[in-house]
Amino acid sequence: MSTDYLERTTNHPTEDLDAVDAKYPGIPTTCDGAEAVVWVEKHVCQGSGAYPITSSTTMGSGFNVAVTNGETNLWGDPLLFFEPESEHSAATFCEGFAVAGGRVTNFTSGQGLVLMKEVLYTLSGKRLPVVFNIGARALTSHSLNVHAGHDDVMSVADVGWGMLLGRNAQEACDLCLISRRVAEASCTPFFNVQDGFLTTHTVETVRLPEPEFMKDFIGNPSEKLVNLMDPANPIMSGPVQNQDSYMKGKIAQRWYYDQVAPTLEDAFDEFERNTGRRYDMVAPYRCEDAEYILVGIGSYMETAQTTIDYLRDEKGIKAGCLNIYCFRPFPSRQIVDALKNCKAFTVIERMDDPLSTTGNHLTREIKAAFCDAATGQNGLEKIDRVPQIYHGAAGLGSRDVRPGDINAIFDNMIEEGQDFFCVGVQHAIALPITNDPDLRPAGAFSMRGHSVGGFGSVTTNKVIATIAGQVFGKDVQAYPKYGSEKKGLPTTYFLTIADTHIFSHSELKYVDLIVLNDTNALFSGNPLAGLVEGGSIFMQSPYENPVDVWARIPEQHKQTIKDKNLSIYFIDMVSIAREVASVADLEMRMQGIILLGVFLKLSPFSDDSGMSDEQVYEGVESALRKYFGKRGEQVVQDNLTCVKRGYGELQQVSPEIIKG
Repeated sequence: MSTDYLERTTNHPTEDLDAVDAKYPGIPTTCDGAEAVVWVEKHVCQGSGAYPITSSTTMGSGFNVAVTNGETNLWGDPLLFFEPESEHSAATFCEGFAVAGGRVTNFTSGQGLVLMKEVLYTLSGKRLPVVFNIGARALTSHSLNVHAGHDDVMSVADVGWGMLLGRNAQEACDLCLISRRVAEASCTPFFNVQDGFLTTHTVETVRLPEPEFMKDFIGNPSEKLVNLMDPANPIMSGPVQNQDSYMKGKIAQRWYYDQVAPTLEDAFDEFERNTGRRYDMVAPYRCEDAEYILVGIGSYMETAQTTIDYLRDEKGIKAGCLNIYCFRPFPSRQIVDALKNCKAFTVIERMDDPLSTTGNHLTREIKAAFCDAATGQNGLEKIDRVPQIYHGAAGLGSRDVRPGDINAIFDNMIEEGQDFFCVGVQHAIALPITNDPDLRPAGAFSMRGHSVGGFGSVTTNKVIATIAGQVFGKDVQAYPKYGSEKKGLPTTYFLTIADTHIFSHSELKYVDLIVLNDTNALFSGNPLAGLVEGGSIFMQSPYENPVDVWARIPEQHKQTIKDKNLSIYFIDMVSIAREVASVADLEMRMQGIILLGVFLKLSPFSDDSGMSDEQVYEGVESALRKYFGKRGEQVVQDNLTCVKRGYGELQQVSPEIIKG
């Protein structure tokens, strides 16, 4: 493989958004992966058929909002949204829409994708260039889990569709656009995949493609798509074909599939020329001289990238990582070229298929590619040796994949350890973690919130991220640990703000601010774990006297506060929300919104921005309007009042009280 190839594919599409020098650098904003995909689809599509299923539901609801608001696509076509009785029917609707020459999309996940499988074969068999956006999630097996896993997408890897997979919201957005262009150029349907919740619901800094660029890059559907139901030009589609015909038609379709890879490469090149953001079939990072390489798909490959820097720069290990953007068509040549010179590589996958003794889906494909390369078959250049191959299960059901896990994976390679392993859980085959470093960007500010029940905290976290990104111009990542807040169970949420892209996709261990929306969290586990020296704690308290607040903190936490020189702040969010809320059902959510004022007070960004209070509050009001504007102007103003009261009425437990 040439050095040029390695160099041009190591550039991260979101590494430095402000440095992009291109005709269409994108519209800066903060949003999650679902919103980013909807931005693309509502501009280029004509319709969508979808059935709500976690974690893709917010994509479908976002498209439906555009329909309800009477929006049109870039060519003035009114948008249509159809919600049938199941995912199978939703896929069938998309088939009919595409057969009639329409540009259509779908949003699905997990069991919904599997239920569609029968229809997916017919969509590719009829050469219908649709794009389905997937919030990849674990399939229900021994238990129900709606969080990130790749069981669902790997279960449909054989249906004749292209498949692109992004690591973050920016990539989910860009690859949605690229998928559409390639699908229509090759008459091959595509899956655009992002990790459920870990990408679909994580708010990040994103540059949305400009409408004028999308219009040119994709083209008018009426000029590009064929109506197979046109009575003036009748075409037979989907007939019965017996022994004499079926195989002819099946093998003849290989002509279309031969077009996919070159068309995809062309789309990557054209996208880079216009936006400055580079994609490819695979993305090697520091692989040129790497002795040990980690291979994988999805959001944890960003965590891998920043861990590679740590291993290289701090530990002196010649480490690299290889992200797979394209699973179909499978990039055998590019993968072999990137890996063939290392001593060993490890493939990690967000699934587990124990009865396949050679490994999970990606591992099997890579082993097959090296088998071809070892014998010089299927167009691959013959190689003299095959590196040692390790593989493991990681991140199932959104389980954390931390820098410590990745360090353990490299230790396993270096020590010639287990062929197969898992990380993140306690099990006989699990790799032990001995070193879990803090790999946040230099100068990053992180917050972790704990609650029993939600109190609107997850939404508040998104609002704070929006303000940090759009008002203060920072890179953000707001990640909710979903699944419990509406049930009155423990809820945790995370936020990191930095001057550069935030690569780590894992729960925050090291934080500068701990938020306790409900002080019951103090009596379950250790919510202060990972709070840095000199950090801050904010808590809800009905008491006005700081002495009373301090007296009710458990003794073990008091000692931590003293040892780490922590500051304690408090306010009665319950009383403020009760006084301010003009809409009763929003009273509990407004308790969380008060936190926004606290954040402005305790974080450095407001002071560092050089903005006046009025300018800051203008930005706050804009962010509040994004999330609450549909409830009316009074609700927006009530929330703004809560923010101002949180900022102005915050109290501190003085160091003298803490020292006793």
